[in-house]
Amino acid sequence: MFRDQVSDISISGFAVRELMANGSDMSDEGLRICERIKEIMMMCDREDPVYEQISSFSIALYTLCYFDSPDLMSFQDVDAQEAAAILKEHFTPVSAEDVPWDYHITQSDEKYLLVMGDPLFPLHFAVLTDFRNERPYFSKLPLFGSGFDSLAELIDEFSGYDGVHQYDVHYFKKNPDSPQTRTVRKGQIYIVRD
Repeated sequence: MFRDQVSDISISGFAVRELMANGSDMSDEGLRICERIKEIMMMCDREDPVYEQISSFSIALYTLCYFDSPDLMSFQDVDAQEAAAILKEHFTPVSAEDVPWDYHITQSDEKYLLVMGDPLFPLHFAVLTDFRNERPYFSKLPLFGSGFDSLAELIDEFSGYDGVHQYDVHYFKKNPDSPQTRTVRKGQIYIVRD
């Protein structure tokens, strides 16, 4: 199960190796996001969360490369108040219809975040990874580890909590804060022997 979710970046998604083998391009940020998801799954997987006290806000923002930190353990946890401020300053609200139907986090320059609850007082953040998948959202549930969920599973998890209901689901797009990202391209490796 660990291999399927992490290597494929979703339950039935494509493998990163296949993307590279097919000659498709992946942005540096897309590759970094894949590596961060793998790291998060090693540190706080749902089945055996080593680092379960970290918030969903921190996990989502770390996944989206918001923090310029070398690893998951090297930044301070983000609370709901800080998360709301970051959301207001660095993300733009969009509707679910604005997200491309074939969106995949490693193939797109745009990054999307699902917010449960009032954006001024968010309850939960989840990263949209693959819109074509039955479990497209990557997040960390309270008191549990990180993993992939469907929208229905997230709504079930949080409905009734602090007055949250199915209409308290909001999408945000990360503002472009850097110029054109570099891409990792399939290349050839040359071995020179003496």
